[in-house]
Amino acid sequence: MQRLKKYGLPALLIVVAFLFPLVDETLGTELMFPVIIVTVYIMLALGLNIVVGFAGLLDLGYVAFYALGAYVVGWFASSQFRQVSFSLGSTAESITGGEPPGIHISFWLLLIVAGVFTGLCGVIIGAPTLRLRGDYLAIVTLGFGEIIPRFFQNGDDLGGFNLTNGTIGIKAIDSPGLQFLPDTFDAWQRFGTLYLHPWYYTILVLVLITIYVNIRLRDSRLGRAWISVREDETAAAAMGINPVTTKLWAYSLGGVFGGIAGAFYGSFIKSIFPTSFSFNISIIVLCMVILGGMGNIYGVILGAILLQGLNFYLLPQMNVWVHAIGDALGSPLLSGVDIPKYNFFLFGLLLVLMMLLRPEGIIPNRQRAEELHEGEREEKRTKVARA
Repeated sequence: MQRLKKYGLPALLIVVAFLFPLVDETLGTELMFPVIIVTVYIMLALGLNIVVGFAGLLDLGYVAFYALGAYVVGWFASSQFRQVSFSLGSTAESITGGEPPGIHISFWLLLIVAGVFTGLCGVIIGAPTLRLRGDYLAIVTLGFGEIIPRFFQNGDDLGGFNLTNGTIGIKAIDSPGLQFLPDTFDAWQRFGTLYLHPWYYTILVLVLITIYVNIRLRDSRLGRAWISVREDETAAAAMGINPVTTKLWAYSLGGVFGGIAGAFYGSFIKSIFPTSFSFNISIIVLCMVILGGMGNIYGVILGAILLQGLNFYLLPQMNVWVHAIGDALGSPLLSGVDIPKYNFFLFGLLLVLMMLLRPEGIIPNRQRAEELHEGEREEKRTKVARA
């Protein structure tokens, strides 16, 4: 039974995920765009879970890695730098018939570049700041998350050099593709905007790789060091663990997955704007980790699906139901209410209820659940002893 739970259920879910677009082509096409966005957020939540769930660091600026990864694709897969003409494995060559203006590097290479770049940024930012603890570290990460989008917003004139195109953003980003495939797979040779199945399978594979790496990291020596630092940093240091280096690894590796998710998102949307990377994204991803269960990989995935499912499907559907009831009752108040507009209020209410009723999350990490309920068990034992 234990082996079935450990291997059988994940394998079944993977098969269902791969067969999802084939169940009903019409339904799958309608749902494909929001499903892809939800899957991107799953990857973001898994990356943040390394920082918050495994290492116990409160990161309020995770959106910065998401933005950095997206801009890597914008810089190296578009005509942003028209003064340069360089192409390497890009689908842009087949469209222009020659050397297109700008830098055009293969999307598959840029995923690696984005991951390495954001990981290095995590090291550069984290090295001087991860000596801080608790609220002080949260304030620093919050500042980092606010600085990066503002830098991109004002990066159109850096001493006469246009790095980010400012508020206009970077547009017409190259699509990925598998150009070595035969012509019968033309939809896969260059990913389009109408047939989204190649995009879906790409982000699904990226998420599966992220899950595998998360599991391996959790069970590794480094993962055990993260847990030690999370539980008691002073005791971990006394046992020979370097807290700063250990936390730096968590911050950097979390940033790698945030950057890869951002690179995919930038290529998928094809336009990058600094306003797309607001502080709200950091909070939403953090809510996913807390709601699902910090430190539990499958709980984090469930939290991401629930929150984004609520945002994309349940709230619009509730809006339709409430409007129908309002029309039937002749109530202009119900007919005119816009429920999706209050999504952040509902997210906050859901989070408060979770903290009051089940603070360990929907699928909690066993160790964290025991810690949170240790006080309750101690109180019960005291009452029994007194009785």
